[in-house]
Amino acid sequence: MAIGKLFTFFSALGVRTGTATAVAGAATLNAESGKVTSEALSTAAAASYTLTITNSKILATDMVMASVKYGDSTTGEPAINRVTPANGSLVIVVRNEAAAAALNGTIVVSFVAFKA
Repeated sequence: MAIGKLFTFFSALGVRTGTATAVAGAATLNAESGKVTSEALSTAAAASYTLTITNSKILATDMVMASVKYGDSTTGEPAINRVTPANGSLVIVVRNEAAAAALNGTIVVSFVAFKA
């Protein structure tokens, strides 16, 4: 099941979801799951973008899954490289897997946290 469909499922169960927009690689989103739209990116091929989410619902022991898709970017190949939960925050590293093309706009990073 895609993470986007999980948001609908979680909402039906009363699990808090949210959305946010990043500024300079940082956003605040205090919910167990959510979607963060990046600022406009120009991440080069084979380079990474780090997104830090301040989130009071996240603990270091949580299992967190994340996915990424294009926002308004049309080039590059964004892929989740690493997800690191900490008490009160979450760091998600997105790598541009493209051989030559840079990202040229926003991406949307979705996540869901499960308590260990």
